[in-house]
Amino acid sequence: MERLEKLLRERCPELELRRDEPMSRHTSFRIGGPVPLMALPRSEEEVQEILSAAALEAGVTPFFMGNGTNLLVADEGADLFVVKAFHGLNRLELAKEGEWPGRRTIVAGSGVLLSQLANFAMEHGLTGLEFAQGIPGTVGGAITMNAGAYGGEIAQVLSSVTSVSLPSEELIRERDFQFSYRHSIYQERQEFILRASFTLEQGDPAVIKARMEELAAKRKEKQPLEYPSAGSMFKRPEGHFAAALIDQCGLKGFTVGGAQVSAKHAGFVVNRGGATCADVLELVDRVKEKVLRQTGVELEMEVKVLR
Repeated sequence: MERLEKLLRERCPELELRRDEPMSRHTSFRIGGPVPLMALPRSEEEVQEILSAAALEAGVTPFFMGNGTNLLVADEGADLFVVKAFHGLNRLELAKEGEWPGRRTIVAGSGVLLSQLANFAMEHGLTGLEFAQGIPGTVGGAITMNAGAYGGEIAQVLSSVTSVSLPSEELIRERDFQFSYRHSIYQERQEFILRASFTLEQGDPAVIKARMEELAAKRKEKQPLEYPSAGSMFKRPEGHFAAALIDQCGLKGFTVGGAQVSAKHAGFVVNRGGATCADVLELVDRVKEKVLRQTGVELEMEVKVLR
């Protein structure tokens, strides 16, 4: 890591680098110990330099992250070189008129928040991203996990992705994203998403805004937004809903240390204050064990754990 840091400071003097950076500052759970080195690139050129230096010269494989809304990091931290998109890479613009009447394309950098993207679409009278307004992740993270809510998902509106593979080869995909439930090809590939294009249909801005406000009200009513969490803790089991199974087993409000199965929405595990990664993992194990014993359904975590 020392060699990599030296290389990056020489090659990218304006690049923001942080040593021994606590991951609790970078995850929505507010949990996690330090990583030895984190880079926060502001431009695509810096990303290219970072990947080239890491892969070709230092022999280090980076870990890519967005806004940390789907991560749980070990209390002792993780021995990783983290490259974080949310901080820079915030390009957000309408592309030139395309060949499809009634449609427009938005180009967004991977560090743009989904809420920003959804609001930008609304302001330009474009429909299709209303579901994304309340999802707290970034464009890059949302593509990686095919984020979705209320019947919408990224796969429905994404038209192309520009990424960089190790060591620094730029790739453009317009198909073969291998989307499925909370999955894309980027979960198997060492590629940093630079930017993406979303093709949307034109609509009435007032109708779009009303739909977004409706979904925001539903989230506020049903989700524990007042506590740190990583959103839905478990993937949706085939033929079931994780929250309903957990509630059925009487686990709403179940607590281990500072971690709790939300009393408001059983699909969420929240940090009630001072929760550790160990607290969350013990709680998850006990929930999975009881649900399997009582219902025969095996739950699978949706949140990624870094150790």
